[in-house]
Amino acid sequence: MFATITLFEKEKTTLMSSTIISLLSGLGGMFGWGIYDFFAGVYSKKIGPYKTFFWSQLAGLFFVLLLIFVFPITLNIPVLTIILLPIASFFYSAGYLFFMKGFEIGNISIVAATMNLWAVFTMLIAFIFMDQRLSTLQSMGVLMIISGATLASLNWSDIRNKRFQLSSGVKETVFGAFFFGAFWNLSELISEKIGWLQTTFFVKIGIILFLLIFSFLIKREIYLTKATTKTKLMVVLMGIIEAGAVAIVNFGLTTGDAILITPIASALSVVTITMAIIFLKDKITILQGIGIITAIFGIIITAF
Repeated sequence: MFATITLFEKEKTTLMSSTIISLLSGLGGMFGWGIYDFFAGVYSKKIGPYKTFFWSQLAGLFFVLLLIFVFPITLNIPVLTIILLPIASFFYSAGYLFFMKGFEIGNISIVAATMNLWAVFTMLIAFIFMDQRLSTLQSMGVLMIISGATLASLNWSDIRNKRFQLSSGVKETVFGAFFFGAFWNLSELISEKIGWLQTTFFVKIGIILFLLIFSFLIKREIYLTKATTKTKLMVVLMGIIEAGAVAIVNFGLTTGDAILITPIASALSVVTITMAIIFLKDKITILQGIGIITAIFGIIITAF
């Protein structure tokens, strides 16, 4: 009897520990990416999305290298994982390049709300290819995210004038949401095989290599020679914050529950939009505001 109670208490403690790790990992991703995306929107308009992404990712790679001195890694990587790593790096790169292009030409609050669709793509891919299922409440949350993102992304003044038009940057952001959503399905598979830090480290290397090759092929300049010292320092800080968010979420995926981490982390738009309204005085219509709030509540509902 005593042994049974002890076993029950141990399982209960493990479950609580897993839930707490999931919550903290999700919140770490939410605040980290929310802050990163806000500054990505600001500096994409100043120095362009490509330079912003490249240099912030390079700074993030050096930050992850520092983590390796604290948490040693092994290089025993399965063949399938070796194949998946460059694909994951490409998806993450493509996702954020599309996001930052959206930030460059669009309203930060509207683009941030549309980005919520990445959680929907993550869940749809998990549903179709990984045999994961949603509860009725989670399905309602997904519908709220889609509906909210639709409301937030449309240019309602043009619709009233009988001209259907998406707000600037929305089309690019939807493409980014697809790639980003697909990346997190791959990241979950990789993290379970080789661990959170290895996944973060090798994906960062893949991103840098992809961006260098891509910049060479299209002859795109990546130097920050004309940027101010403040801009350079902020891009470095962005990279550290983003790398920390990725590492925290990857850590959560190895020990917590992805079905809880993903929707919480995807509420990053709450942070981005709040910062944009406070610091940039972003203007949104009433319907777009309703859409943003609907999408945020949808994300919260998918956590239950």
